[in-house]
Amino acid sequence: MEQRNFGKGALFPAIIAVLGAVTFVFTSLRIPTIGGLGGYIHLGDVAVCFAAYAFGPWTAFLAGGLGTALADVIGPFAQWAPVSFITHGLQGAVTALVARAFLRQGCRRDGKEGIRKTEALWSWPGVIVSGLLSMVIVAGGYFLGGGLLVGFAAAVPEIPLNLLQSGTGVVGGALLSRYVIRAYPPVKAWRW
Repeated sequence: MEQRNFGKGALFPAIIAVLGAVTFVFTSLRIPTIGGLGGYIHLGDVAVCFAAYAFGPWTAFLAGGLGTALADVIGPFAQWAPVSFITHGLQGAVTALVARAFLRQGCRRDGKEGIRKTEALWSWPGVIVSGLLSMVIVAGGYFLGGGLLVGFAAAVPEIPLNLLQSGTGVVGGALLSRYVIRAYPPVKAWRW
């Protein structure tokens, strides 16, 4: 039987589609809040940051933007879909680019084997810096979007909730990417 190699041309759209669907599901798991806009917090940022740390800026931009926007369109927040697409798309791309800037080949002690070279996809300093930028992008994006949609006075009370949501997403996405890559190392080859 002939073995077919579809190459990366078919793989990347499939990865984006799967991660977009995961982002949609995580975003659809809503936790209602008592804020100025009557919005909600969700775990979609975990999926966006996972895509950023594990798969890179393009995948994170497309999967994060499309997944969160689709959750808004299907949910009762269709007017927020463009804001979500831009905000979470930028969140994913910037998070990935900043984390990538901190990449380096390092050494790790490995018990009896001594020191062994490893290649990390991110480092904790990179996660911290990219996480802070991610939080600013999400809080700022929804503040500006909320200001345009319903007024800036109503958007102010949502800032702490957006900071909490995106901060949780950074930590959750970083840890999830670490364990997924450890369990399945070929994921490293799927970054772009």
